[in-house]
Amino acid sequence: MARQLDEQLAARFPVGRRLRVLDVGMGRGAQALRLARAGHKVTGLESDPDLLKAAREALAHEPEGIRERFRAVEGDGRETGVHFLPGSFDVVLCHGALMYVEDRDAMLAGLARMLAPGGLLSLLVRNADALALRPGLAGDWDTALTAFDRDAYTDRLGLRVRGDRLASVTATLAGIAAPLHTWYGVRVFTDGAADDVQPPSGEELARLLAAEDRAGRTDPYRSVAALLHLCGVRGQ
Repeated sequence: MARQLDEQLAARFPVGRRLRVLDVGMGRGAQALRLARAGHKVTGLESDPDLLKAAREALAHEPEGIRERFRAVEGDGRETGVHFLPGSFDVVLCHGALMYVEDRDAMLAGLARMLAPGGLLSLLVRNADALALRPGLAGDWDTALTAFDRDAYTDRLGLRVRGDRLASVTATLAGIAAPLHTWYGVRVFTDGAADDVQPPSGEELARLLAAEDRAGRTDPYRSVAALLHLCGVRGQ
């Protein structure tokens, strides 16, 4: 995911430019901190008090220069207009948050309004077209058969959430003047790994990441990824 995002930033903006980044639903702030370390000015928006606290604690251990470039704000991604002026950001991230929002299109429209002309909207959504794959590979045939006809599913935390289909999100992005520029698959080969399995290290991890990166940008593999990384660009 980070590789994909960096690829889009490098292709879209001049080298060395310090971007204004909004991370909506930043969680513990891993992606936001990574971009702040790279020199960008980052605002993280998070509604969960525990996650916000964790992000702020992580930020407290960073050097002063990074702390000055990072601002953590408590707030809901559906209310970006309350916190920020339209066109305030070059990049808006919303990774793994849309699946918990009932009115997806309204939230996307609000996110797009935060972008300056030519800005990048980066979304990470659960792939509704592949919901049957994980239970099917695990031999859970009842769940797999049900998943073919539904967009909702129960995640590993036991929460009922929604998947999104590529065609549907593409249509929404076109309608809010941030048409889809490119898209990737995320977690093609590794989605079925158990939660308690530790990832490999060293060369084995490098090979795993290389395989995931290749599959995430190659048809037909990316179409069955657990997650979709969609990049829209705000109209000039």
